[in-house]
Amino acid sequence: MTLDLVKNNKGFTLIEMLVVMVMIGLLASLVAPKLFSKLGKSKIKTAQAQIGMIDTALDAFRLDVGRYPTEEEGLKILWSDPGNVKMWDGLYLPKPVQADPWGAPYVYKSPGTNDRGYDVISLGADGQEGGTGEDADISVWD
Repeated sequence: MTLDLVKNNKGFTLIEMLVVMVMIGLLASLVAPKLFSKLGKSKIKTAQAQIGMIDTALDAFRLDVGRYPTEEEGLKILWSDPGNVKMWDGLYLPKPVQADPWGAPYVYKSPGTNDRGYDVISLGADGQEGGTGEDADISVWD
């Protein structure tokens, strides 16, 4: 009777489990770097798309009000009625875009460093001015 129990045991041995875990670890170490590089690129593209939406909303605000928002008003005026701006006809953005894909607020400068009168900037992954790759600043003018 004990011989029958041993023959019908269908479980995995510890060695088999370890081999499978090592193979999964090796596959993950090959695939993970490629996936993480895609994640960084997708955050950059998301920031560019959000800045493009903010740019369009700022132009619509200017058409209605006759000026771009001041730095004190900030970008919040695009999705929240301030109540004291004549000719405000928003919502200019359907929902708030308060943070870039890395969780930092977008930098809004008015007047800006160009002819249009404003700058909208994401400081990238490092949250500091300058940088390269994923740490590079992303601007409405890029």
